[in-house]
Amino acid sequence: MKTGFFSQYGGSIATLTMEHLWLTGAAMLLATAIAVPAGICLTRSRGLARPVMAVANILQTIPSLAMFGFLLPLPWLGDRAARIAVVALIAYALLPILRNTYAGILGIDRSVIEVSHAIGLTNMQRLFKIELPLAAPFILAGLRTATVTCIGIATIAAAVGAGGLGELIFRGVASVDNRLVLAGAVPAALLALAADGALGLLERRLRLPAPEGAGSQ
Repeated sequence: MKTGFFSQYGGSIATLTMEHLWLTGAAMLLATAIAVPAGICLTRSRGLARPVMAVANILQTIPSLAMFGFLLPLPWLGDRAARIAVVALIAYALLPILRNTYAGILGIDRSVIEVSHAIGLTNMQRLFKIELPLAAPFILAGLRTATVTCIGIATIAAAVGAGGLGELIFRGVASVDNRLVLAGAVPAALLALAADGALGLLERRLRLPAPEGAGSQ
């Protein structure tokens, strides 16, 4: 890309990148606030796990453009493009977070749970002192997958006028200008790589075993 292109579109790229981050960040915060407690509840009511996971799976399989189209007629959503985008991104982020929270807690060694009962921990104490810390790497892996997915799907939000880097991609496709397509696609890819790398590093740190003798006096 030539310098003239950056001088013309540099401001737009920066603004749309911030919009992209806002859409993704808002969706991830809300999806996490929904999916992590829901995953915890499913470990307490396992009979509900199959139907709830089935609904989350169905949401995951809906094509992104179709999802945005389904949300357009809904009251309180159709008049605000950003709301449509955030709700759609939440739907796509739910499954990996929900599934990993559920699997991470259920995968904890039962002897550890039995010890928590033996020492008299309440359900809430067991959750916050044992289950969530031990399941944290699995939950973070779900967040990592969901974040990368949301960054990619957020480019489609421009189709309903929600902004983001997809605007440049759609404008580039409409005008057959590969520079505009790349101006939207490259920053979106870099955002996904940066998020994946940062969350992957944090996940590996959480999975590291405790140093030998760390618990000794």
